[in-house]
Amino acid sequence: MKRIILSFAVLMMAATSFAQSDKFTNAMKANLMMFDSIKSPGDYTVLSASFERIGDAEKTQWLPYYYSALATILRGFADSSANKDDLADKADALIAKAEAIEPKNSEIFLLKSMTATLHLLVDPTARWQTYGGAITTNRETAKQLDSNNPRVYYLEAQNVYGSPRSFGGGKENAKPIFEKAVALFKTYKPVNDLYPNWGEKPAEQMLEQCQ
Repeated sequence: MKRIILSFAVLMMAATSFAQSDKFTNAMKANLMMFDSIKSPGDYTVLSASFERIGDAEKTQWLPYYYSALATILRGFADSSANKDDLADKADALIAKAEAIEPKNSEIFLLKSMTATLHLLVDPTARWQTYGGAITTNRETAKQLDSNNPRVYYLEAQNVYGSPRSFGGGKENAKPIFEKAVALFKTYKPVNDLYPNWGEKPAEQMLEQCQ
């Protein structure tokens, strides 16, 4: 009898866990689809908050915080009137939550590079010495953790593209890096349906601009 009760309890726990996992997956997929329907910079803020709520509810999942941070960063890039420092700080706080759950992940270090870029864009000339190193260091750490991550090279190429030619920038120098990113995107396979899988189309578009 005790064995029957124990077996039933185990089955109930497994069913509950599956239901919670299924609910999490569905919520995440619904939010991920919203990235493709952004119509204004403010939509990124709404989406970021939604991902953060999922993260706070789950507590052991890093991807909700990752995407919440990504949406916040994209808001900073898309909105010229936004306070980039505030958005970068907000994203960094979310990144810290993701990293506490999933340390040493290539994707997380790329977000750190992106928030440093946001800070830099406030005043590139005055802030280069403060944030330039963080942009490169975090991206290189991401590369060390996963040398086949196409987003590493996509972001590197973007930085080269936007840098002065006197500092090794410009489209001529960015082109081979964009080419590598595009090639890696063709063979890239995310860990699962929720794992980061963005950047391919923008990389292709930027490569076209380098021709």
